[in-house]
Amino acid sequence: MTSCREVPGYFRMSLEEIRRRVNNGFRRFVIRTSDGRDFPVPHKEFVFLTKRSVVIADQEGYVDILDPLHIASVHEIGGLPVK
Repeated sequence: MTSCREVPGYFRMSLEEIRRRVNNGFRRFVIRTSDGRDFPVPHKEFVFLTKRSVVIADQEGYVDILDPLHIASVHEIGGLPVK
C-alpha cells in the first residue's frame, strides 16, 4: 500500500499556494487544518516553508509545525498588501 507521502506532488498544491501568497504581493491569510483549527499569518515573517512542513509563528513567538497533508484551506483575510 502506498502512503500519501510517497505520491509525488500529493501535498505540493498546498505548499505552492502558500509560497505564492508569501512571495507575490503578500496579503494576510489564514491556514485552516483538517481538524478545524485556524492559523493566521499576519505577515510573511510569521511563516516558514520547508519541503515537508509549514511552520507558523504566533504573535508571542511560539510556533506550530503543520503537515501539508492536514492543510484543508488557505484564504485571504483581506486588506491591502503588507510591505
